[in-house]
Amino acid sequence: MRKITKSAIAATVVTSTVLLSGCGLFGGEEEVTQMDPPQNETVDETVAKGDDPAIEDTEGTDQDEATTETVKRDLYLIDDNGLVVPYTVDLPKTDSAARQVLEYLVAGGPLNEILPDGFRAVIPQDTEVDVNLKDGTLTADFSKEFGTYSPEDEDKILQAITWTLTQFDNVKNVVISVNGYTLDEMPVNGTPIPADLSRADGINVDNSGVVDITNSRPVTLYFYVQNEEAEYYVPVTKRIENTGDDQVTSVVNALINGPNMNSTLISDIHQDVKLLGVKMEDGKATLDFNEAIFGAFNEKMVSKHVINSLVLSLTEQPEIEGVAITVNGSEDVVTEDGKSLTEPVTRPANVNTGSF
Repeated sequence: MRKITKSAIAATVVTSTVLLSGCGLFGGEEEVTQMDPPQNETVDETVAKGDDPAIEDTEGTDQDEATTETVKRDLYLIDDNGLVVPYTVDLPKTDSAARQVLEYLVAGGPLNEILPDGFRAVIPQDTEVDVNLKDGTLTADFSKEFGTYSPEDEDKILQAITWTLTQFDNVKNVVISVNGYTLDEMPVNGTPIPADLSRADGINVDNSGVVDITNSRPVTLYFYVQNEEAEYYVPVTKRIENTGDDQVTSVVNALINGPNMNSTLISDIHQDVKLLGVKMEDGKATLDFNEAIFGAFNEKMVSKHVINSLVLSLTEQPEIEGVAITVNGSEDVVTEDGKSLTEPVTRPANVNTGSF
């Protein structure tokens, strides 16, 4: 196990508002239909065979640094509201991507020089990391320093590690260990760790408003935070009551209901918005709304935050690849940039991209 050191190349920060692509929307030159890397990109392939490859050496000449190939990775960090937030950075390409992203989650590590104001890394300082991937399950092994975090961060650390590692297609589940010993509970507050820890366990979990938790199901919704420096999207797993509605209708209605009133999260989908109908065809969900979906716009246009929240939330469902919008059956609906919304808007490769 190696102790992490700061990278010689400062990763390029590319985080802020999301730009959803699809049929040329929002100026995207390339259509992106999934969050994960391409299927032919392997993650820690040599680790799975039992080797322990070093992270790619990025030190060298100025010419070497200028030509270093990078790849976008999502790091899940804690913001100043205590929320776990995806944060996209350009990292040097390496044959040990899973170990690399974990190293960037360690406080005082290579992320430290580019960490935006109001955000912090989730793994305690000086923690050493190692990984092993086998049959879709990635074991994240930490040194004893892992157990020095604040008790109130325990759930957030577990979620951040899980969601950071499962951004890769070939990582389905995560196992947490310390010095080679698998943990069945977190070391400080004793939070149980599921044997098949995955994104299905949720993130920023909100169980408020649910009377009968046994008669409910989880959905992951995206709201946004806006402050003086930036705006960014935050995934929230809410439990919604089983009402007999289809999954698309349930997700949209949950977005209309909005975030917890005590949170700092914002939704631009007003509560007088009504979903009039849903049509599914070849992975595309066409949503028909009443005119309230236009919000404060006088024209027949839908705000970027409404579109982004709908697309990010609905494409969490594996059967949905894109979202189109009509109003009272009319296809005469556009974005703030004047692009048609009758063609599907697809999920971006990374949730928060841009400049913080």
